Amino acid sequence: MNYTVYEFFTKDEIERDWLVSILTDFDFDGYEETNDSLKGFVPVGKVDDAKVKGILNDNEFSHIGFTSYQLENKNWNEEWEKNFEPVVIADKVAIRAPFHQPISAEFEIIIEPKMSFGTGHHATTASMISLMLTEDIAGKTVLDFGSGTGVLAILAEKLKALSVTAIDNEEWAYNNCIENIERNHCVTIEAIRGDDTFVFNKKFDLVLANINRNVILKNLAYWKRLLQADGVLIVSGILLNDENDIINCAAGCRLKVKDKLKNNGWLAISFQHT
Repeated sequence: MNYTVYEFFTKDEIERDWLVSILTDFDFDGYEETNDSLKGFVPVGKVDDAKVKGILNDNEFSHIGFTSYQLENKNWNEEWEKNFEPVVIADKVAIRAPFHQPISAEFEIIIEPKMSFGTGHHATTASMISLMLTEDIAGKTVLDFGSGTGVLAILAEKLKALSVTAIDNEEWAYNNCIENIERNHCVTIEAIRGDDTFVFNKKFDLVLANINRNVILKNLAYWKRLLQADGVLIVSGILLNDENDIINCAAGCRLKVKDKLKNNGWLAISFQHT
C-alpha cells in the first residue's frame, strides 16, 4: 500500500493529541512525532490537501501549517523492526515482536502489527490492558470492537475468557488479527470483518473498544445493547478534555462509571451495565 505523509507543524502536545483523534476518522492510520511536528500517514487517494485544510478549519486548527508528500516505496515492516522495542505493562503483560527474545512475564503476547494499531506502546492500549487486568474475565464472553492487531482479544483469551470475538472493518486489520491469533496459538477467538451494522447472535459479558471519541459517542448505546446484565464496557482513545462528553453520553445510555485511568493525556474508562 502506498502512503501520503502529512506533516503538521505544531509543538503543542494537546494540539497533537487532538489531531490524532480527529484524523483517525479520515483514514489516517499511523503517526510519528518529531520535535516540531506531527506526521500523519494516510493511504494515497483517501484525502488531498484541500480536504485536510478543510478538516483543520472545521476543527479550529487553521493556524497549523502542513506539508504533504508521497512516501517512497520501501519495506516498512523492515523499517518498523529496526525501531520497535518490547513493552511490559503493569508488570504482568509483555508484548513483543516475533524477532525479539522471549520475555519472562505472567502473560506474553507476540504481535506483528504491520499497519494495524495496537502494540501496547501507546497510552490508550496500555490503559485498556491495565483496566482489563482489574476484571475477572475467566469464563466470560468478550467482544473486542475495532480489534486492530488483536492484542486485546489475545489477552482476553490468556485471561481465560470463555470466548472472544474480534471485529474490525478494515481488511488489513482483520488479516493482521488472524495472523496474530495464530501466532499466539489462540483457540477461542473468532475474527470478523464488520462494523456497527454487524448483527451478533449473542450478548457479551465484556466489550472492549480502543478507538476514538467520535466512534465511542456514536456507539455507546449500541454497545450497551450488546452487554449482558451487569456486563462491563471498557473504552479508550479519549482525550482528557472529552471526559465529560463521554460520561454524560454513557449516563444517558444507563452505563455507570466503574473505573477510570489517566495516562499521558489520554483517558480510559470502564462502565457497568445498569
